[in-house]
Amino acid sequence: MTERKPPGVDFESWVDKQIRDAEARGEFERLAGAGKPLPREVETAYDELWWVKRKMAREGFSVLPPTLALRKEAEDALEAALAAPSERIVRKILTEINAKISDMMFKPPPGPPLGRKPYDVEDVVRQWRERRAAAGGSDGPGGSGV
Repeated sequence: MTERKPPGVDFESWVDKQIRDAEARGEFERLAGAGKPLPREVETAYDELWWVKRKMAREGFSVLPPTLALRKEAEDALEAALAAPSERIVRKILTEINAKISDMMFKPPPGPPLGRKPYDVEDVVRQWRERRAAAGGSDGPGGSGV
């Protein structure tokens, strides 16, 4: 639309005329998304970086600095270890996350400090055993799960 509003014409009536003319030309037919609900992003408060966030989500990028992402991963690993079905799996989960934590402690990336140290595997295994005993679970024959 390159046409300018003529002087002396009410702005609202001029816009309404432009819309009526476009409708008459069929410019609103077969638009992408016609008849579909608006995306949820439209209903939220305006965010200048909406397109960056959408692109990062689509590409699978993390929005957290590496230390914060590892901190979250460590918390999730501890929960997974405490809910694991066998002691062998508890030890495997903790060994893997401890290796990542140790790497980050000795080769810190930019960003906030990690604020985590490797888990004491024996202590977590003890907690895991206590939870299993309290829940009445067993590791099957032999009871060690190793």
